[in-house]
Amino acid sequence: MPLHSRPSAPCHFGTALVLGLACTPSGSDTTTGLSVPDTWAGSSTGGSSDAVTTDLSATASATSTASSATTSASTDDSSPTTDATTLIYDVGPDTTDSDTADTKPPGCKGKIDFLFVISRDGSMKSEQDKLIATFPKFIETIEAKFADFDFHIMVIDGDHEWGLESCDLACAQGQSCVVPGYPCDLLHLVTTCDFTIGAGSVFPAGGKASNTPCKIAGGRRYLTKEQPNLTETFACVAKLGVSGRDLMGEALTMAMKPELNAPGGCNAGFLRDDALLMVTFIGGYDYNSKWDPGTWSANVLKAKNGDAEAVVMLSILDPTCPAPDRICQLVKKYPYHLIGDMDFDYTEPFEQATDLIEVACAQYIPG
Repeated sequence: MPLHSRPSAPCHFGTALVLGLACTPSGSDTTTGLSVPDTWAGSSTGGSSDAVTTDLSATASATSTASSATTSASTDDSSPTTDATTLIYDVGPDTTDSDTADTKPPGCKGKIDFLFVISRDGSMKSEQDKLIATFPKFIETIEAKFADFDFHIMVIDGDHEWGLESCDLACAQGQSCVVPGYPCDLLHLVTTCDFTIGAGSVFPAGGKASNTPCKIAGGRRYLTKEQPNLTETFACVAKLGVSGRDLMGEALTMAMKPELNAPGGCNAGFLRDDALLMVTFIGGYDYNSKWDPGTWSANVLKAKNGDAEAVVMLSILDPTCPAPDRICQLVKKYPYHLIGDMDFDYTEPFEQATDLIEVACAQYIPG
């Protein structure tokens, strides 16, 4: 049975392509305004960490009316009708004077924030070899297409915990761990950020994980184009293993929080107001994350000043987008999105999704 047909069963013992057709805006597309919350889901300033302060189940949707399709199946890509106010985009002076100087905005100003949200659920075991083999190709694509861009690359996993509790206990008792290569002698390097969902991966641990701290320039939790050994370092931070959960929607929501991106935060400096954001999901349906796709989307939009066209979304899982697939529900809310098939090579959907960046950058006007 393929991975994406199975429920994602929690496997963590943690402690403290057949491709979808890229959906892009056209003259006949209608992008509705997306409601964003007054406070963030999970915000320390918004009361309980479980509280969602705005009802977003019906209003947080933004996708074009075009449909996503594959050679074997197609799905209805229309967003639910909402009462939200249509966003009005500032596109500069309205003029037809051919002698007027070019006032076209500078697009995304050459800035892109790449966010990879990867499950480390046990059901990813069968995908590990293919996923690991794809890491260098992801970087090759980024370097080839965006050599002149200022890019950030960060990987997050869908778990509140770090490592594997049974191994941590064995390490503390001087016993061997069932996971080969588990970093018992490096547990003193684990930080609060490693236990923070939504924080960038720098020290993956557990079954089939890197099990070593990854050397990131500047002490950041994300990579830049100046990173030495970019391909190898990305492979290190992205080799998350199979000893965790796949709370990908929740991880994305928390990664958008201002606290994590502010100076002194775990992801300080990653998410930029004037950069295009591309989010790539590799994992399961995400049955278990807090909140819902509308809330996840609303928090992404709040981080991007309410501009759905400042985001490119890619899910590599199941292009048929079955009803339980909450990640697909999220991805399809955005006018620039693509859905790839996990049963095939991961490289092709990523390359096609990055083509959308070029389209989006030409239209994007930082708020």
